[in-house]
Amino acid sequence: MNKYNFPFGQPLTKVQQKDTTKKKAFVLGVYASAVHARWTDTDGSQKVSAFAIASEPDIFWTGDNAEEIISAIKIPAQLGKLTVPTDKKLNGPSGRALDKLFLAPLGLNRKSTWLCDLLPYSRVNLQQRKAIDTHYSADIIKQFKLSPATIPNFDKSELNSSTRREEILNELETSNADTLILLGDLPIHWFLRFHHKRYSKLSQFGDKKKTYGRGHEIKINNKTYNVIPLCHPRQADQLGSSSAKWGELHDHWTNESLELE
Repeated sequence: MNKYNFPFGQPLTKVQQKDTTKKKAFVLGVYASAVHARWTDTDGSQKVSAFAIASEPDIFWTGDNAEEIISAIKIPAQLGKLTVPTDKKLNGPSGRALDKLFLAPLGLNRKSTWLCDLLPYSRVNLQQRKAIDTHYSADIIKQFKLSPATIPNFDKSELNSSTRREEILNELETSNADTLILLGDLPIHWFLRFHHKRYSKLSQFGDKKKTYGRGHEIKINNKTYNVIPLCHPRQADQLGSSSAKWGELHDHWTNESLELE
């Protein structure tokens, strides 16, 4: 893995499950998130409302200790300062949604669940790339002898990795879980499809209230799992650009309080 850095020098780190004891369920998401800071100029004016400046400390991070993490990152005084975003919900929204809208309805929690992502590293979306290009320019980097911002843009093709699929399978089997929860199209397309060719996207499992979020017995490497395909937490909690359809289906599913036996 090449060494990549966030703006102001924090290294990109692998984000993965820390508690490796046996679990009841295994959750597979897409890619790791990041810690975001509000960047203000020396006169207090805002440069960026939520600037990605470090890898999240835990997989599906809930935003805890954001202030401590951000305050530890020092920047030249001439460039202003980094603080917790005005909207504190900007750090850890997917993690909080996972706990409340996915694990809780199934009677699960972090202790009973192994969390995993297709890509265990943070990536830069188009909005973050624009913020970097605008405010963390080559001139700024040269003038203040800063580390270049080298986190790659997110590219779906990066998810097509047989090596990574093998790593995920090893994590799944190590977890000893018998339930596999898939978050959105991408975990289905880039993991499950290679073990069960019938499914390649979420809608194929059913996009009606009677079919959404139901368990399906699927064999993966000679073990049968209760596979529960669900939308991504951003869809379920309607974070940013999201589909109202999947959000409504997930609301209905959540309200049914389906618990694993």
